[in-house]
Order: sequence, then C-alpha cells, then structure tokens
Amino acid sequence: MSDVCVLVVGGAGYVGSHTCLKLSEAGFTPVVYDNLSNGHGEFVKWGPLEQGDIRDRKRLDEVFAKYKPTAVMHFAALIEVGESVKDPAAFYDNNVVGALTLLGAAKAAGVQGFVFSSTCATYGLPQSLPMDETHPQVPINPYGRTKWIIEQALSDLDQYAGFRSVVLRYFNAAGADPEGRIGEWHTPETHAIPLAIDAALGRRAGFKVFGTDYDTRDGTCVRDYIHVLDLADAHVRALQYLLDGGASDAFNLGTGTGTTVKELLDTIAEVSGKPFPVEFAARRDGDSTTLVANNDKAKSVLGWEPGYRLHDIIQSAWNWHTTSNLHA
Repeated sequence: MSDVCVLVVGGAGYVGSHTCLKLSEAGFTPVVYDNLSNGHGEFVKWGPLEQGDIRDRKRLDEVFAKYKPTAVMHFAALIEVGESVKDPAAFYDNNVVGALTLLGAAKAAGVQGFVFSSTCATYGLPQSLPMDETHPQVPINPYGRTKWIIEQALSDLDQYAGFRSVVLRYFNAAGADPEGRIGEWHTPETHAIPLAIDAALGRRAGFKVFGTDYDTRDGTCVRDYIHVLDLADAHVRALQYLLDGGASDAFNLGTGTGTTVKELLDTIAEVSGKPFPVEFAARRDGDSTTLVANNDKAKSVLGWEPGYRLHDIIQSAWNWHTTSNLHA
C-alpha cells in the first residue's frame, strides 16, 4: 500500500496535517499541496510539500502529473464563519471556485476517489437532534453555503460523470496529536478551546461566553467536540472505502455527545489547574443552541468509532499549547 499516493490539499493546516500523520501510519504516501496562507510548513512531516493555490489550474496539473495520486483529500477552505459574513466573495472564490478548479484537475488526472472536508454548518439551525445525514441542509451563513454548493457539485459529478467521493461533515474539531508533533495553530485564533487555554496561561485577559439564556442544562450553547485524530482516522477509512469500490456518500463526524460552554471551561480549568476569568456577554447572531451529531452511519459503514473523550481532547490541547514554541 505504500505506493498509494494521496494528494492532501490543505495538508499543512490543522485537520489536514493530522490526517497526513494517520495516512502515513496506514501506509499511504501523503503529498501536501498548500499555499501556506493558513497552513504551516512546519506541519508537513510525513511527505513532500508542493506550494500552490487551488485556484491555479496550471500548478495543480503540474503536481498531478508529477505524483500521479490515486486519490485526493480536500481541506483547503476558508473556515471562519464570522469572516464569511464580512467578506462572502472571498469565501466563494476560495471555497467554490477553488474547489471546482481542483475537481477539474483531479478528474482530468484520473483520480479514483475524492474525500471532501465539509461541515455541520451545511445543516443550518437544527430541526431535530441529534442531527443525522438526512437532516435538511439549510445553511445560514456564506461559509456553510460554500461547502453545501461543493457537496451538490460532488453529487452531480457522481451521478453524471461517475466521479466518486465521500463528504465528511465535521462537528467541532478539537485537540492535538498527543505526542505534541502538531496541534491547533490559527492566526488569529478564534476557536474556543485554544482561546480558553490562552486565558488559563495568562496570554489573554480572559474568556468571553456569548449567551447564558439558551434552553440547555446550564444556559450556554451545546457543541459536539471531536478529537482531530478521530477526524483524521475517519478520512483514512473513507479513503479505503472508496479504494475498495464504495459508492459516493456523506457522513457526520462527531462524538454524539454534547458539551456546554460552561462544561468545556470547567474541564479546561480542571486539566490546567489554572482557573481564569470568564466574562458573560449577550448572544451572537447565528449561533445555534445545540449542535450534536448522530454518527451511527459512519460507525456502520466505515467502521469508525471516536476514541477520545472531552478530557482527552483538552489534555492533548493543553500539552500542545504548553510545550510547543511554534505558535506562542
């Protein structure tokens, strides 16, 4: 299997780099294609790095010709919901135009499988909980819409061109490689766990909770935090499923367990042993009360089972943020 090359587009980023680690452990050769606008060259440790933009068809064609990858994993998206509201055009340009350009190059190169990094944001506000793959897709922000558009394009490519793909809808990616080789590193940081850890480390004044009057067990929002290595494992399984002849499909990736913001902060204070100031503020527009996955389909079809629980996720993130000097 070691001669099976996988082009990991956006493989220098958070989920992409952890997936390269898992691909390497499974005997695949990951080739990273990344423009390093959000990714980090330091995270490319398990195969070569080719710099380039997903909107650059000529550069993509060069890389496909050089490595002849059997499959493609696509992580190279703009992901910040708030930014998508401020600058929708940039998100459509990268997440839609870029993905379609990549798909054109992959199809022309005879790629046998395409694994797409999608999101529970394609569902929009929950109409039933936990959310399964049949939940209506009614995204409420440009980020979610751009991902949904590519899901539809992949469905059409499957139906009319025989181009097979697996769509993976993440819930809240979190945690880090327990060995501390790679972790979560965004600039600027907008994700709850790294922000709270920074507060515990005194790198920021405190943590702000948006909304304490939701219809949940403690009034704060509920989210489904899934360890990044569990996500990575699901990508490798999705790839193997396609290589084994599996039909195009979509899967939720979450633990199926909801955690409130207060519970998350309590766990971080417990793991770190460092209580930190928490400020409570009004709700933000567009935040759902509860987002929790039904992951039965991924379990039954891919044989996937999340292995990390919340305490493990926080412990691995704490280790990364306190021992790595890359992102400090």
